[in-house]
Order: sequence, then structure tokens, then C-alpha cells
Amino acid sequence: MSPMRMSKVEEAMRAVLAFNDALNRHDIEGMMRLMSEDCVFENTYPPPDGTIYSGKAEVTQFWRTFFQQSPLAHIEIEEIFGAGVRCVMRWRYTWVDATGQEGHVRGVDLYRIKGALICEKLSYVKG
Repeated sequence: MSPMRMSKVEEAMRAVLAFNDALNRHDIEGMMRLMSEDCVFENTYPPPDGTIYSGKAEVTQFWRTFFQQSPLAHIEIEEIFGAGVRCVMRWRYTWVDATGQEGHVRGVDLYRIKGALICEKLSYVKG
């Protein structure tokens, strides 16, 4: 792999790792600094196709609502790799519901990076 191509792979992975760190801190501003103005986020819910949020305003509002509903949300990275401007992350999402019951699901996110920013985050879940 050429040094230029390798730098794109590393850039994509750095953006995704920083995004996940901000997510686990519930730092929405930090997360959105890593996303492009025209970002697209495809959520896993509702099945089977999820919901698509387009643009920073919609995606920001999704995360505000998400963290209000899941204040103990945490994403553990199980595996991550890059391929050009794409990055794939296999994860385990854990939470505690309103009754105190712990839960988790596993899934995969497909990211696309443009200009060192995440422009696409497509999420898929097992189950």
C-alpha cells in the first residue's frame, strides 16, 4: 500500500476512534466536530431498515435524545479496520434501562470519511 493510501486509512481510523471516545463521554459537541456538515447517520432502529438522519442538525438532535434515553450508553470497540476512506468498526453497545436491567447488543458501523471528517455512519445490529 502506498504511503498516501496508508495515510487515508489512518486518518479514517483516527476520526472513528476519536468519535467513539467522545460518544462514550456523551460529548455531543466533540462528536459533531468530527462529522461533516452534510453527514448522514443511519440508525439501527426501527428494524428492519432503521432511520436515516441527514445533516448536522438532525444528527445532533438524534444524539441528544439518545443520551437522554440511555444515560449509561457505552460502545466498546471489538475490532476496527480501514479501507481507503472507509472504516469498519465491530462493537458491543451496553446500557442500563429505567428498571436497572443491564442489556447489550453487538453490531457493525460502516464509516466514510471526507476531508478528515465523518460524512457517513451506517449502523447495523445483530438480532
